[in-house]
Formats: sequence, C-alpha cells, structure tokens
Amino acid sequence: MSAAAEIKSLVSRLPDPDKNGTYANLDQAKVAQIEQAGAQLEQGGREAVLELIGLLAAPGQVDDFKARFALHVLAVRVTQPGHERARAEFAQAVASRLGGDRPKAVQAYLIEQLQLTGSRAVVETLGKALLDPELCDQAARALAAIRDGAAEALLRAWPQVSGPSRRSILAKLGMLRAKSAAAAFRQGLADADPEIRVAAAWGLARIADAAAGPSLLKCADAATGWERINTTDACMALAEGLAAAGQKDAAAAIYQHLAKSRTADAERHIRAAAEKGLAALAQK
Repeated sequence: MSAAAEIKSLVSRLPDPDKNGTYANLDQAKVAQIEQAGAQLEQGGREAVLELIGLLAAPGQVDDFKARFALHVLAVRVTQPGHERARAEFAQAVASRLGGDRPKAVQAYLIEQLQLTGSRAVVETLGKALLDPELCDQAARALAAIRDGAAEALLRAWPQVSGPSRRSILAKLGMLRAKSAAAAFRQGLADADPEIRVAAAWGLARIADAAAGPSLLKCADAATGWERINTTDACMALAEGLAAAGQKDAAAAIYQHLAKSRTADAERHIRAAAEKGLAALAQK
C-alpha cells in the first residue's frame, strides 16, 4: 500500500465525531484510538503531513472533516515536550504548502496550525501571507503567537496592505508591544478608518509612547460613540503605563486633560479615574 493510501486509510478509521459534531465528548476507547493515530502520523514525518494536507479541500467540495481533525491532532501532539524535532518538521511541511492556487480556506486552516506549531523558521512565509487580504488576519495571528521575528514581518507588510489588513497588523503589533512600530501606530491614528485608529491608539498605549500623548488625546476628543470610548480607554492605559515607567509629568498631563474634558454624565467614571490617577501620582 502506498503512503498516500495508508494515510487515507488511517484517517478514514478515525472515530466519528459526537452528536454535536465535535470530538469533545468521546469515551476513553475512542480517545485512545485518536492518540494512537496521532502517534502513527508523527512516525510518518513530513510525508505524512503532506499527505494529510493533500486530503484537505475547499468547503463544499468533499467531506474532509476527519482529515482536518487528524492534522490538528498531529499539530497538538508535536507541541508536547520531547517532540521538538517533529514540531519543526511539521511546521516546515505545512508552511511549504502555503501560497499558489490552493484554496484560501485550506491555506487559512494551515496557518491556524502554524499558530500552534510555528517558529521563526516560518515567519518569512507567514509574512508573505500577510499580503493576501483573505489570509492576512490569520497570518497576523500566527505571527503574534510565534513572537520571534513577528514584529519585523508585520512592519514590512504594513506599507503594502490596505483596509482590514491594516487593522489586523496594527492590532497584532500592539499585542506584541512592539516599540519599533511607534511610527506605524502614529500613522494609523490619522487613518480614515475608525477601527484602524482604535488599533493604533491601543498600540501607542501598550508601548507607553509618551510623545504620542497629545495626538492620542486629540484623536479621543474628536471621536464619538464606541471609538471615543475605546480611544479614551487607551489614553487612560497610556497614562498608567507612563506612570509605571516613572514618567510622572507625561502621565499627569493626560490625567489632567481627561479630568477637565470628560464633563458628560456618561463619562463621569473617566473623570473619577483620572482624578484618582492624579492623586496616586502626587503620593509617589
């Protein structure tokens, strides 16, 4: 029997999902069967991973539920201690199947597995996926999980993307607290898209960029609705970060502005929090 036929047979013998269409409520015998299948797949190395990927299809084409599950089982297995070599082999094999004319839904699923298993070795490949609007968010999530080398890849892609991709990239740079992204955050703060402005505001808050205080306050003052709520919260977070970093004057300037400018009843909690922040600074 060929390797492809063996993998296909192994996948077909996996237990059926439970009545809810998941593998969350299986008996111990079926769990053991799944674990045994995972071990067999790991022994198959790169070739087994590639054969599994070959069984994946775009939604509505064929029933690839078990093949997807098998690939995920293997992804989880290789992240366990002692499986480092298998993990690297798995990630490199998955990354080699990104790009080209493979269905985007399949590529998105492959990137989800790299979010679990990837390392710096696949960052360049994920960086290319950032340029595809249909894959950017998944690729950005995977890079944020990998961390090592992620900020550089995200920043390289930033000038080349538009629309929701810009928000995804800024949001992940913020999660990474990438100080190297300060200029991108400031640029995003002036974007026409309010979601991008909010992502930029939180990025500046998370890197505690003191120089951005006036611009962030100006953005929050001009905003309305949910954007005003989010950017004002980012202002508060920036002040807290600056205070923790010992930049009392910069933090105080933000607190003072918010205490004076948030006069509506709906924002009285902001006034109270800003006044409390000022009192804390005075005690330090």
